[in-house]
Amino acid sequence: MRRRVCPAGTCERTYARPHAALRPGVHGYRGFRLTHTGPQRRLVIPRGTVSLVIGFGPGPEPDGPRDGTRDGARDGTRDGARSGPTGGHGGEHIRATASLATGLHTRARHFARQGALHGVEITLAPWVAHQIFDASMSELADTVVDPVDVLGPGFRELTEALQAAPDWPARFALVDSALVRWTRSAHLGRSPAGELLGAWDLLVRSAGTITVRDLAAATGWSQRHLENLFREQFGLTPKRLARIIRLRRALRLLITGTTPADTAYACGFSDQAHLTNEFTALVGMPPRRFLAARGTKGLPSHWVAG
Repeated sequence: MRRRVCPAGTCERTYARPHAALRPGVHGYRGFRLTHTGPQRRLVIPRGTVSLVIGFGPGPEPDGPRDGTRDGARDGTRDGARSGPTGGHGGEHIRATASLATGLHTRARHFARQGALHGVEITLAPWVAHQIFDASMSELADTVVDPVDVLGPGFRELTEALQAAPDWPARFALVDSALVRWTRSAHLGRSPAGELLGAWDLLVRSAGTITVRDLAAATGWSQRHLENLFREQFGLTPKRLARIIRLRRALRLLITGTTPADTAYACGFSDQAHLTNEFTALVGMPPRRFLAARGTKGLPSHWVAG
């Protein structure tokens, strides 16, 4: 378990690995306590994982609509936490709520909050989310929902237990127990086929450069069947997931100082312009602007996350 406190003392984060029985499908836990009450924004870049955030302390005050869109009232579409896209730095703007679940997403998101916040974020592989969520992962793609919608009363019980727990070790143990219970009670039909997990591994190991045809050939399935299974159990088709995987690799290289031209070559883009266009489509701004924003005083390091 690791703990980090920001220099101002207004935010602390505690990281822990899940129980061995939950790995590798459950990637990790991040406990957080944010006491800064001013407005905050967090940019989350597309990634190949599902996020479950459980708030069990003071929640943020809703951030009002930025463009005259609806105020986030529930409307039966599973996206009550979402506000409409706006200008600014690109990406989708979402008013943070105390607890939320997000499927795989293919465009950057700005989460806005105001007020203190206390909770834990659980990062899941999409097939684990498919096992425990009462929804197809395709329904959750590019969507933010209330976790009660997909986990039922058990989520409220876990939230109450976390709120009463005395410290982070106790909270992480409660999360372990809940996830073990939920995965073991999941319907067997929701477990991914071995060939599907193998295809996921191939996609990741190739850094998103393997073709859908070769991926299907490795499983022995048709391309259409493979795409349908990916969409149902992971939320996105192999081609859309490959875009995210390539973006993540490009992001790592750019942040560590690799030039855009060298990054484009290493990640399989046809040229630097191709990288710039793809980066802008997924992140909402070109690479150079992203890197500049990351280093400005007005956009601290926590502005870029995920």
